[in-house]
Amino acid sequence: MKLPLTFCSVLALVAAAPALAAPTFNRVASFPTVANMAAGEDTARETSAEIMTATEDGSTLIYSDSPLGVIGRIDITDPLAPKPLGNIDMDGEPTTTVVAGNTAFVGVNTSESFTEPSGALRTVDLGTGTVTESCDLGGQPDAVARNADGSLLAVAIENERDEDVNDGALPQMPAGFVVTVPVRDGRADCAGLTRIDLTGLAEIGAEDPEPEYLAFNDAGEIVVTLQENNHIVVIGADGKVASHFSAGAVDLTGIDTEDDGRFDFTGEQKGRLREPDAVAWIDGDHFVTANEGDWNGGARGFTVWNRDGTVVYEDGGRFEQTIVATGHYPDGRSDNKGVEPEAVIVSDWNGTPLMFVASERASIVGVYDMTDPAEPKQLQLLPSGIGPEGLVAIPRRGLFATANETDLGEDGAARAHVMLFQAGDAPAAWPTITSEGASDGDGDGDGPLGWGALSGLTVDPANPARLFAVSDSAFDAMPSIYSIDAGQTLARITARMTVTRDGKPAGKLDLEGIAADGEGGFWLASEGDAEKEVPHAVLHVDGTGAITQEFPLPDALAVDATRFGFEGVALVDGKLWLAVQREWKDDPEGRTKLLRLDPTTGDWAGVRYPLESGDGWVGLSEIAAHGGDLYLLERDNLIGDLAALKQITRVSLADIEPAALGGDLPVVEKKVVRDLIPDLKAAGGYVVDKVEGMAIAPDGTVHVVTDNDGTDDSSGETLYWTFKLP
Repeated sequence: MKLPLTFCSVLALVAAAPALAAPTFNRVASFPTVANMAAGEDTARETSAEIMTATEDGSTLIYSDSPLGVIGRIDITDPLAPKPLGNIDMDGEPTTTVVAGNTAFVGVNTSESFTEPSGALRTVDLGTGTVTESCDLGGQPDAVARNADGSLLAVAIENERDEDVNDGALPQMPAGFVVTVPVRDGRADCAGLTRIDLTGLAEIGAEDPEPEYLAFNDAGEIVVTLQENNHIVVIGADGKVASHFSAGAVDLTGIDTEDDGRFDFTGEQKGRLREPDAVAWIDGDHFVTANEGDWNGGARGFTVWNRDGTVVYEDGGRFEQTIVATGHYPDGRSDNKGVEPEAVIVSDWNGTPLMFVASERASIVGVYDMTDPAEPKQLQLLPSGIGPEGLVAIPRRGLFATANETDLGEDGAARAHVMLFQAGDAPAAWPTITSEGASDGDGDGDGPLGWGALSGLTVDPANPARLFAVSDSAFDAMPSIYSIDAGQTLARITARMTVTRDGKPAGKLDLEGIAADGEGGFWLASEGDAEKEVPHAVLHVDGTGAITQEFPLPDALAVDATRFGFEGVALVDGKLWLAVQREWKDDPEGRTKLLRLDPTTGDWAGVRYPLESGDGWVGLSEIAAHGGDLYLLERDNLIGDLAALKQITRVSLADIEPAALGGDLPVVEKKVVRDLIPDLKAAGGYVVDKVEGMAIAPDGTVHVVTDNDGTDDSSGETLYWTFKLP
């Protein structure tokens, strides 16, 4: 697999990082939370990995799993092979865990309603895995923090509001507060619990503070975010409020503001409340907030503060803009809070303070050098898994980990995962493809080039180092052809061309295949879906993207077609070969079609292709031609540990003769050329399901790309790699 160079800032929005002692992070393993479920448990149940911590020796990760009501433990003694240590029942909904010695302290929500919140601080003996004691917290806990020497705990008692009442507006009583609990001889001293009142401070909902997150500095001071109140409080080491101030608002420019199936980063939002979520101290005087937003805000970035409330640095959406180049931008959140930075931590790496900030919706973690709090320098972006909420740094072991809360198991998609990264000197292995430095080029502004859902590839006949790709219906308002420079270590998307009909973006398309016509234009395959009124079609576009020819299905095919239609197109001796994804109504079980269309006559013919059997369904995702053979991408629709079939096969054109439609079609013989699962595992994450694009250069170099579904029910990760045919 190709290894790209370290990914730095996009469009010069973040200053390039100088040579530092800071390491480069590469993902080395992923752990599905379902692996911690005991034998006999229903593994189809929802599970999660939310807020996470590590034991003091750095050998065990502990995460909260609120759907199961447990904390999960992972043995990372060998970070390349994490092992399940099982779950511990919390008799409630665990929120945050902190560790002191061999003891874990867990905030647990036991509320039966929003109006009567309750919670406890459970003490867990990590040696035996048992709950040894419990403190009544007097309300619903969210974040838990410990001071530097482990002698004091602090808990944010949020007493969260009901978002279905009054559109989620404040106030909704009872009010939240902060409690501190001393730790003596390794035990929480429940009798020493102290309540710190926060009412009357915020400009928004002053009588109903809802503390979200808190953190200690080395001096024993606590910074607290009141997310819904858009307020920040600093509590002194004496347990009294030392200062407080509004989190204020941000004017955002260069953002996408519409959930409309297209990218347009020329919009703006004025006066967006920050509504910060997580907070972390950088040093004794500065801290940083991740400005996720909530019911009335979202600043799409992070802010560095002086303890007196002065803004030292405002990201202002730059973090989001760097994410665009990776293909992770969540267009479906454009009209709301964009990438939603939610989690943030700061840790010391060989004298360099590194900040890790996680985007919940883009499933990305940004790594920043915070040596100068007024000038954060972005060093890397890391792929996290779906919905990162918990971040853990273990500098003494050179490890970083993310806990990703989203579990889509009921839909057969990705489970919740914890992902592990190793620090080192090796080049960054991700991203594998980027649009860094490219603009959208559509004439309406200078926004960055957004992309995603790459579903088909072809090689430029005039330049084998240049590829073209299409995106599918995830971005149906802007059917696109992307130009890719594959001749450098990190493949770069350099331009985007819109497919048009009568001068306007062509609607009713689901582009899944592309083949260069050798004359500057392209043949495109569009997969139909009757429920969405999208017809199966083969189209020709010229060098400007304008449709010049359209071929619908002939009646002999249309009568038996299903929505699992064209998934690729290849041009061979002036004729088009099309791969049909799955069986249609007239196909025997385990057989799909390869269809041949003569665009000069409109004649169709076909053969049948034998699909492998397997769990889930198996189908074709792409077709390419090389050296007198057809090459097919054949895959199951499974993901993670369940994925069993992702392969490339070969069919000899010399050995087949397509038959006219309406009669029996001959069945071709295939040969497996390459198992792609080892390639997919090499990225260190879970095996993705949608290997969708393949193109073969004249020298036998095979280019492969995965479809990220535009971040819908997906981590947003796109994998691109090459290999040579044997």
